[in-house]
Amino acid sequence: MKVFYTLSILLFISFRGLAQSAPQESDIPVIRFYPNPAVTQITFDFVRSADRNYTFQVYNFLGKKVFEQKSINPRTTIDLSQYFRGIYIFQLRDKTGRIVQSGRFQVAK
Repeated sequence: MKVFYTLSILLFISFRGLAQSAPQESDIPVIRFYPNPAVTQITFDFVRSADRNYTFQVYNFLGKKVFEQKSINPRTTIDLSQYFRGIYIFQLRDKTGRIVQSGRFQVAK
């Protein structure tokens, strides 16, 4: 029981220290998107100066790529008229293929 209390205290101190640390650049979202859920179109704003070499991709819930844009712009609007109702996943990748940010949005028709 003594070991349990010791581990609990150590975990509490560790998480408390993490919560008070200053946000790092990687914690700040690169993309804002609206509206969510979307009906006719969705807009993605790249908040901080994102590298133009990033690739922006959207996948349906089955994993099929339905949209890709290389050399991103500060604002991208996607027409959803050809999209089915459901959940879609977006990914922002750097030039090495590493995911910088990902998220999901809903199409409601």
